[in-house]
Amino acid sequence: MMIKPFNKTKTNAVILLRLIVGVIFLSEGIQKFLFPDALGVGRFIKIGIPMPEIMAPFVGVVEIVFGILLVIGLFTKISSLPLIINITVAIVSTKIPLLIHEGFWKMAHEARTDFSMLFCLIFILLVGGGKYSIDYLLNKKNEN
Repeated sequence: MMIKPFNKTKTNAVILLRLIVGVIFLSEGIQKFLFPDALGVGRFIKIGIPMPEIMAPFVGVVEIVFGILLVIGLFTKISSLPLIINITVAIVSTKIPLLIHEGFWKMAHEARTDFSMLFCLIFILLVGGGKYSIDYLLNKKNEN
């Protein structure tokens, strides 16, 4: 399956998902730098992520850069891929252990945002940035 970087979908409502998901990732990425003990390196150490001094800033930058790209709708489908990987690693490293140690309902409660973000990202990957995106404008310009 080839993922086209520019969107031909004329969906209007996808802008809401792009804004929600993009702003959440942007915010979380910034907070990894603002609050490194709680949300950055310190958190990565606590949950056992290897090389936390490198990975926390790397993940923060990924969340900021690709969050912004989602918000503006530039390379939307491609931008959703690193964020899908990001949220999948978050689920595997934090929610699966919670499932094992505390049970389904505790995990379901704690994972609701992560799973919502994952499914929104998959939707964005499938439909693209929509009518109100830079991708749409670039694609429209290329068609003329």
